[in-house]
Amino acid sequence: MGKPVEPLNVGIVGCGFIIGAYLETFPKLDAVRLVAVADLDRSRADAVAAENPGVRSLSVDELMADDEVQLVLNLTIPAAHAQVALQAISAGKLVYGEKPLAADSEQAAAVLAAAAEAGLTLGCAPDTVLGTGIQTARRAIDDGLIGRPISATATMVTPGHERWHPNPDFYYLPGGGPLLDMGPYYVSTLINLLGPVASVIGAASHTRGTRTIGSGPREGEAIPVTTDTHVTGVLVHESGALSTLVMSFDAVATRSANIEVHGETGSLIVPDPNRFDGDVELRALGSTEWETLPTSAGYVDAGRGVGIQDLAVTETDTEPRASGQLAFHALDVMESLLRSAHSGQSVVIESTCNRPAVVPLTELSVRA
Repeated sequence: MGKPVEPLNVGIVGCGFIIGAYLETFPKLDAVRLVAVADLDRSRADAVAAENPGVRSLSVDELMADDEVQLVLNLTIPAAHAQVALQAISAGKLVYGEKPLAADSEQAAAVLAAAAEAGLTLGCAPDTVLGTGIQTARRAIDDGLIGRPISATATMVTPGHERWHPNPDFYYLPGGGPLLDMGPYYVSTLINLLGPVASVIGAASHTRGTRTIGSGPREGEAIPVTTDTHVTGVLVHESGALSTLVMSFDAVATRSANIEVHGETGSLIVPDPNRFDGDVELRALGSTEWETLPTSAGYVDAGRGVGIQDLAVTETDTEPRASGQLAFHALDVMESLLRSAHSGQSVVIESTCNRPAVVPLTELSVRA
């Protein structure tokens, strides 16, 4: 990987809850420098700037026009992702966004096309796949520790975000649900481990018409549920491997691993893809014990925003690992799975992406 002479200057649009996670990571990223923030609620941007010396509070239009800002980190709500990304691209900025790339694949395609036409790099979360947990599993697969990969299982179950979230309405509206909320972590991981997806077949259920908020000022209020709350399906990878996916806001808990990958000569337990670290366990053919593998790849002690570091140090003509194309393919896979669930028919995935290169074991260092 190449490395810039100077850090990449970042301006953030959207100063809601998630910005805190990025602000914790930025001091570890020697190739990234935060220079400006903006929010429709100017007081929120002012508050972030006041707590971060050298960071300016701007309006969105001012940030887009600012020559110092080289990359726009898009932390707005999903419904605004495409609009903000297109505005940034029009202003000649690189873009890195929170997941999803856009509210739907049609809008996401427009963002991809605009970035390609402008010759600008586009990145997108999740970047949890770049941490030591998923990358150590990826290294194990690449090194042949499980032989030829055959299948994977990916499971995420929870009784519902309304139990802890004070305003959970959007999780239960079209565009929400367990697949589109948590699926990006799991689908992006499966693509990293096993490559792009060729087709899907799915099923889904909608078990309750309302949910009751369990905390905050609206505690006890019933909200409507108008989207599927349990989605399952099979992803057929281009390699021939089959991944079984279960995403649920209905089930209570699971004792199984978040992700398992099975090959001809071994099986892997892969850590939670919503985390950057975690143990990878291997059971080889003929063994009776699970072995914890040494950490062998990924960004060490990473946090949200490491995808921007990866983008910054990637050669100009090379796609970053947390790329817009990968994010688009993951969104296409998830939307296709929901279409399959409603039609009862297998759906061919029209998009594809490159399987990102493994991340060498890399220590993050604070910029001098």
